[in-house]
Amino acid sequence: MNEKEERVVILTVRLDSISQGYFDSLRLQHFPPERNFLKAHLTLFHKLPDTPETVQIISHLSVSPFVMQVTGLFNLGAGVAFRVESQSLNLLRSELSQKFNARLSAQDKQGFRGHITVQNKTSPEIAKTLLAELSQNFMAFDIQALGLDLWYYLGGPWEHKQLLPFY
Repeated sequence: MNEKEERVVILTVRLDSISQGYFDSLRLQHFPPERNFLKAHLTLFHKLPDTPETVQIISHLSVSPFVMQVTGLFNLGAGVAFRVESQSLNLLRSELSQKFNARLSAQDKQGFRGHITVQNKTSPEIAKTLLAELSQNFMAFDIQALGLDLWYYLGGPWEHKQLLPFY
């Protein structure tokens, strides 16, 4: 990275440990190992500025832990993700979008579709097979949002920068 490039951070939702373990287990089983650099995650923003102001904005949110619903699965073309829905999640994302509006990337300005990817970068056939397998006995379930995590993107892997817990 040259001096003119600003470091960016990724913002994800911190899940409760049982849910995190469940999605991590699926990701370990179904993500191509040579491309699986990360634990399962629910990304709110892919590129926020790495500034003290970013941390200040996020840390001054008044958010309590909340429940999110895992409502189904969907095909990513070359993978599978679980759909995550929550009015609280959508309100949080909307509030942060307004606060960072001028600094959002084109990707982050697009509509938000909460999800947790358990398979990607595989073939469409393998993705369709996993989607059918996971959908067969799927029943909606709840997971907990406990805070927000900031991460540095390292060209594949991520490095954890900071946890900002909800109170």
